Amino acid sequence: MSIQIQGLAFNEIQKKMKNYKINHQSNHFIALLLSILIITNLCSCGGGDTKNYTETSGQITISGAFALYPLTVKWADEYKKLYPNVRIDISAGGAGKGMTDALSGMIDLGMFSREITQAELDKGVWWVAVAKDAVLPVVNSGNKNLKAILEQGLSKEEFMGIFISQKIKFWGEALANSNKEKITVFTRSDACGAAEMWAKYLGQNQENLEGVGVFGDPGMSDAVKKDVNAIGYNNAIYVFDYQTRKLSQGIQVVPLDINGNNKIDPDEQFYDNLDSLSAAIKSMRFPSPPARNLYFVAKGKPLSKTTLAFINWILKDGQKYIHEAGYIELSDSLLVSGKQKVQ
Repeated sequence: MSIQIQGLAFNEIQKKMKNYKINHQSNHFIALLLSILIITNLCSCGGGDTKNYTETSGQITISGAFALYPLTVKWADEYKKLYPNVRIDISAGGAGKGMTDALSGMIDLGMFSREITQAELDKGVWWVAVAKDAVLPVVNSGNKNLKAILEQGLSKEEFMGIFISQKIKFWGEALANSNKEKITVFTRSDACGAAEMWAKYLGQNQENLEGVGVFGDPGMSDAVKKDVNAIGYNNAIYVFDYQTRKLSQGIQVVPLDINGNNKIDPDEQFYDNLDSLSAAIKSMRFPSPPARNLYFVAKGKPLSKTTLAFINWILKDGQKYIHEAGYIELSDSLLVSGKQKVQ
């Protein structure tokens, strides 16, 4: 990698010098000047609140949470426009895979979508928050009970009756009407942050969630869209179209009846579009969980300057793509702590 001075690489300046007829004494003077410029340039790179890593080549391997996958792809695409010699390989497979791959050293970074446990910290995990999103309960938009679902929502206790105890088996039981349509319950078959966060909202663990197991966010979304009586849960980016900011075709969010009064009040209605949901999460009107931070994890702090440069860029310039990609920005305090971790 060549050092940049006043917009020109050092080796380019050397070539330009050869085009001039200069005597030996002038050569010494120019060499001294170049040395001063190089030292000044290198010293200025450390300005600001983080190290300004400038690795412009190398490889980064990433795997893990479906929740963070679309945003990481967006970041990688934008980063490679700036540094085309950096290769970034990304694969989704669930938060559990991301953590396992990271702790085993198989990858540089794991995408992770739930809170980190003490057991994982004891294994030496290093982490940094990079964005925020939420897990949403979803049904098929063709459900015959959709009007009642949107007006009444479901309370935490009713969700528990569907996903945990399975005491609620029919839509009529959930909505207090005479409907005899049986609820088809879907859950995640893979170890993932979405399932863990949804279970945590219900006061449980992923192992306690009942239903037909499907793999990944795309699998859950497809399953719900194909069954008119289905209920499941998805990360927000798989519920809304990030370009139109509207609900994806064939799917509908089940509003959370947070106060349990059997109706969705105006301050509980924020699911019409991605922007209103994001505002509710930022103002803490949407509960946490299932709103949560999204992380990159690694086995100890990454040693690769190429990897640290990418994270550093994400915490600075890369933040401007979060809203565009359908996610929620981090708080200022999390950004500050993240930048300190990269130093």
